[in-house]
Amino acid sequence: QVQLVESGGGLVQSGGSLRLSCAASGRTFSSYTMGWFRQSPGKERELVAAVSRAGGMKYYAGSVKGRFTISRDNSKNTVALQMNSLKPEDTAVYTCAADSRSSGSRWYSSDPYEYDYWGQGTQVTVSS
Repeated sequence: QVQLVESGGGLVQSGGSLRLSCAASGRTFSSYTMGWFRQSPGKERELVAAVSRAGGMKYYAGSVKGRFTISRDNSKNTVALQMNSLKPEDTAVYTCAADSRSSGSRWYSSDPYEYDYWGQGTQVTVSS
């Protein structure tokens, strides 16, 4: 069982930065691929970024590549999402999630149903 708690959301002007953090309970954090999803009203939940179990592989959605950076610290059971050059279209609820099944060449999944544990989400609002 893993519990995930996000922090760091808020209101920021366009072009600004925010850093989201996700703290995980449990002793098996390094067994999970970690992902950050976002969802805004009327839209499907979208995988924004993912990081492999040891942190060596990272995935970014095209809409955030070059602006967002995902990282993890397995010694502290945390995963972070640094978001720079934020745009109004980045406004959404951001949620971290843990996936225990993805591995090898298919080390991450974009399908929310593949993720086992979810945080409660944190609101990010970017004003124009």
